[in-house]
Amino acid sequence: MADVQTYTFEYKEITEALVKKLGIHEGLWGIYLEFGIGGGNIPGPSEHMVLPAAIVPILKIGIHRYSKPSSLTVDAAEVNPADPVDPKPIRGAQKPPSRRQK
Repeated sequence: MADVQTYTFEYKEITEALVKKLGIHEGLWGIYLEFGIGGGNIPGPSEHMVLPAAIVPILKIGIHRYSKPSSLTVDAAEVNPADPVDPKPIRGAQKPPSRRQK
């Protein structure tokens, strides 16, 4: 059997894993990507040709709370229900970072 070189995930799978990791038990959450933009010259098709290009790096990956369900969201109450006996976050889970409202 060949060694696996790549694993891929759907947006909702990533969101679900992060919701569980952070110990979130309520709300609609979806994937969040923050992009940057830069520019530079890249090699063209011939040896002496360069072309101006935009470079768009992914700066941050996270989750964002949504008010309405969409193809990006998961319901934390469904994918990570709180323990009815002990509704505290999962041991070792990080608290969601405080973010300014956008």
